[in-house]
Amino acid sequence: MRYIRMLFFAALFCGCGSADQPTLKIIDVHLHGDTAPEKQMNNLIANGVATIAVSTSWPQQQTYQSTDQLSVLHGLFVPCPDGKVPYSLQQCFEDGKEWPDVSWVEQQIKEKKIDFIGEVLAQYHGISSSDTLMYPYYALAEKYELPVGIHTGSAGPDHGCPNFKEEKGNPLLLKKALAKFPKLKIWLMHGGGPFVKECIEMMKTYPTLYADISVLNNPNIIPAKDFASIMKGFIDAGLEDRLMFGSDNADIKTCIAAVEQLEFLSAKQKGKIFFTNAKIFFKQ
Repeated sequence: MRYIRMLFFAALFCGCGSADQPTLKIIDVHLHGDTAPEKQMNNLIANGVATIAVSTSWPQQQTYQSTDQLSVLHGLFVPCPDGKVPYSLQQCFEDGKEWPDVSWVEQQIKEKKIDFIGEVLAQYHGISSSDTLMYPYYALAEKYELPVGIHTGSAGPDHGCPNFKEEKGNPLLLKKALAKFPKLKIWLMHGGGPFVKECIEMMKTYPTLYADISVLNNPNIIPAKDFASIMKGFIDAGLEDRLMFGSDNADIKTCIAAVEQLEFLSAKQKGKIFFTNAKIFFKQ
């Protein structure tokens, strides 16, 4: 009997049990376009990713469509500094504009072509997330109950946005917008890093705020020891129900392993971060 039980739990852990046996599923809430989308998506599927929230140039966005194995949520970059996507420097919209026409955006929402507003690139444009230039898009998000993903914190080199201001990525700057749009569903991308304390403060103050841990879980950028300390801070603050997994196009296996290696997280907590929290947030 003991041997049989061992076999059962081994099958449960590896996902190789019966057809109705639960298996690890992941929602990646922070993904961007790739030069080889099909290869990118197949790699995600192979590593347990079931849903992605992707934002890229509008033409490339259309190449990402849901399959039987992978559900795709489509975002909207806004604004696009100098009309281009940071880093890849693709033209963001066909008309070359930085700010998409609001009536056009609403039409795309009605046609189910936009599932969330994001990545909000206000910081790359040199303005804060509460700048009034963002208000028409926040109004649409609130009207149609769409999530909004806002870049916070720092940025890597060679992003091609000369007006980028790191100080504009402080999560505390969102207070003005939240006062204007209290029903907005917002997640703070990158967990505010390096403004992590401010991110935690905002999430404790505003119970509807979520955060993704992309970049933080990339050991090539944030040392594993620092990532562990950051995650311990979020957990100790009681925020385990509002943290979501994201890769930001980093190696998916590495990002998953970074979370799996956090020994202070229970299996249930890891499940929340990998899947459950995002499922609730995006109503999947």
